[in-house]
Amino acid sequence: MEDWKIKIAVLWLIYTAVGLGAGFYMLWEQGVIEQIIAGEIAGAKITPEMMIINAIMLLVPLVMAFLSLTLKDSINRWANIIVSIFSIGFILVSFAASPESPAAYAILLYLSMIVAAVLIVWYAWKSKQEA
Repeated sequence: MEDWKIKIAVLWLIYTAVGLGAGFYMLWEQGVIEQIIAGEIAGAKITPEMMIINAIMLLVPLVMAFLSLTLKDSINRWANIIVSIFSIGFILVSFAASPESPAAYAILLYLSMIVAAVLIVWYAWKSKQEA
C-alpha cells in the first residue's frame, strides 16, 4: 500500500473523530440539551432533512477513508482534493452562518478539521508530483 494513501485515510478518520468530538462537547454547553428536546438547535428547527444532511456529513469522510485505500491513483487524488475542499468550505460556511460566536473549544476543533482537510489536499497533490 502506498504511503500517501494511508496518510490520507488516517487524516479522514481524524477529521471524523474531531467532528464527533465537537458535537459531543456541544452537548455540554448550557441550554443545548433543552433546545434539542424542544426540537431545535442554534435557532434552527431539527427536521428529517437536517438529520439526513448530518448523517451524510458523518458518512462522507468515513467512506473517503476507505476509498483512499482502494481507488486508482488519479481518481483517488482528485476525489480527495475535491471532497476536502468542499469540507473546508462547509466548515467555513457553518462558522459564518452561526448566530453566535463559537466557543473556544469549537474554534480549536474545527480548525483541526480544516488542518486535516488541508493536509489531505497536500498529500493528494504531492503524490501526483512523485508519480
